[in-house]
Amino acid sequence: MTKPSELAGLIGQEVGVSKWIEVTQARIDAFADCTEDHQFIHVDPEAAKATPFGGTIAHGFLTLSLA
Repeated sequence: MTKPSELAGLIGQEVGVSKWIEVTQARIDAFADCTEDHQFIHVDPEAAKATPFGGTIAHGFLTLSLA
């Protein structure tokens, strides 16, 4: 286990690297169902195309939970 005093020595290094996780629309939809957050930007690909993002985006808390 790394001590707090040793953290500065880790700057610029990869730590805790894991496999990539694909964030699919199905995963986003399932998260929307769990949280009851069905804003169009998350769950409506057609309506989300008209936004600056050009499509749906994952919920902030979904992204945070995967980090």
